[in-house]
Amino acid sequence: MEAVAYSNFRQNLKSYMKQVNEDADTLIVTSKDIEDTVVVLSKRDYDAMQETLRVLSNNYVMDKIRRGDKQFESGNFTTRELLEVEEDD
Repeated sequence: MEAVAYSNFRQNLKSYMKQVNEDADTLIVTSKDIEDTVVVLSKRDYDAMQETLRVLSNNYVMDKIRRGDKQFESGNFTTRELLEVEEDD
């Protein structure tokens, strides 16, 4: 994670936006006042983080995930071949 001063970020906004999107890395934008420091991340990363939070906060889904993990760890599962589906013309 890189840190950059606010004035440098402002002068090179387009470049930093491109960097954040291409590198999938967050960027800390610092300011003289520590309370004004922000973190910049791509929309794709933000959306992924929000989805993760939604899943983690959903008890029903998390219970299913934990149950599946236990089944996998105990070897209580069946492996199946994927079916090829022909597309309709």
